[in-house]
Amino acid sequence: MISHFLNLEWKQYFRTANWQKSIFLNILLVLFALYFILSFLAIGVGGYWILKEMFPNQDPLIVVNAFLLYAFVADLIFRYLMQKLPVMNIKPMLTLPISKSKIVHYILLKSSFSFFNLMSLFFYIPFSVVLIMQGYDLWGVLGWLLTMMCGIQSVNFINFLVNKDTRVFIALITLLCCGFLISYFNWFNLAAFIGKGFDFLYQNPILALAAVLLVFLLYRENYNRLRNEVYLDALISEKTKEVNAADLSFTDKLGDLAPFIKNDLRLMWRNKRTKSGVWMLLMGLLYGLFFYPNPMYKDMDFMFVLVGVFSTGTFLINFGQFIPAWDSGYYKMLMSQNFKYERYLESKYTIMSISVAALFVLGIPYVFFGWKVLFVHFAAMIYNLGVNTHFILLGGTFNRKKINLDEKAAFNFQGTGAVQWLIGLPLMLLPMGIFALLNWLVSFEIATITLAVLGFIGIALHKKLMTAITKKYITNKYVMIHAFNQEN
Repeated sequence: MISHFLNLEWKQYFRTANWQKSIFLNILLVLFALYFILSFLAIGVGGYWILKEMFPNQDPLIVVNAFLLYAFVADLIFRYLMQKLPVMNIKPMLTLPISKSKIVHYILLKSSFSFFNLMSLFFYIPFSVVLIMQGYDLWGVLGWLLTMMCGIQSVNFINFLVNKDTRVFIALITLLCCGFLISYFNWFNLAAFIGKGFDFLYQNPILALAAVLLVFLLYRENYNRLRNEVYLDALISEKTKEVNAADLSFTDKLGDLAPFIKNDLRLMWRNKRTKSGVWMLLMGLLYGLFFYPNPMYKDMDFMFVLVGVFSTGTFLINFGQFIPAWDSGYYKMLMSQNFKYERYLESKYTIMSISVAALFVLGIPYVFFGWKVLFVHFAAMIYNLGVNTHFILLGGTFNRKKINLDEKAAFNFQGTGAVQWLIGLPLMLLPMGIFALLNWLVSFEIATITLAVLGFIGIALHKKLMTAITKKYITNKYVMIHAFNQEN
């Protein structure tokens, strides 16, 4: 039966129109997967000697164990944002003489072999082989490896249980940030304390059976939940929900832009695709923490621009690149209304501009890493307001793919075409290139001021730029209507 399910899903995947239309995208995804696999494999093989060189007075295994808790928490956060829950079209199956238990077991087992689970193994398995070759206890390493494999599966099944609970996600982010601050300010050696637990597992490999038991319990819990939902009447019954309408009267001050802005705010909050995209703002805001504390990037001033543009423009990029595809479900109806198209686009510009300014204000604590960082972030904010907002609106005139708002944003490439891949190059690389060139030829101050001046020029020419962009949208209006009517 499992082979039959696999055969059906294989045919479904390759016979969809989306596969035929997105061959280039699928090839690109395969290349990305190969890149991550080779990267993890290289770290797994060479990790022992890298850690030996970085920490000559410490055991590499103890160093790895010290950061495993952070790794598992970060993995769970990453899965919460990125991993799509394993599904199959089970409604036709429920009318056939197929055991519901087999369907549920198939869905859960399918998740165990997802790319998220297999990717980590390309580090843990080679690292374990190297440990054995270096004379570590065979049973201790095998017990440790079994615990890591069970840990990966445990995170996988925990994600299914908490995936819809925002409170758990906030708690995980808080835990990770608190752990980072505790270690950064040396309040307590949390990493070493947690690592002792994993060291104890290596010394007592029989305890790996506890990890196996944990996976079994989580599997049973997921099975029981899914088994209770696999009923035809549960799938076709209508569910009535009480909608709590938010008070958006504050937008009335924006005049004729208010109806469009209200519509976008409701769209962001009520749909999975946009709601999960909003949560990604947090990742953008904390993006600088991957670079600024690292001494390797201390003298790479052009990296300040990358962080500044991305951290202040996270929403701009995530939301703007799919304009007007966010409204593709009702675009035909929207275009039949009596309103000025320029005001529709102006509302999008207003939302993006407010987000850029707000993210800059929230990112002011980056001044902790130096005034130069805050200076560049301010210039990046102005550049986003004057240049990138207009550029991304212009790119929207080439959008031709419909978006399903009921699906998560992360690792969901529906609505993504060549436009979305190409538009990211000038958004990020152009300001970095301008800054790097002027910083090299003249000075840091001139390079930063130039970015801000370009942004101010764009703001000053806003009306003329919007008029030209609006004409382009109106010219392509009927082409987009026809494209959005097509099924992916």
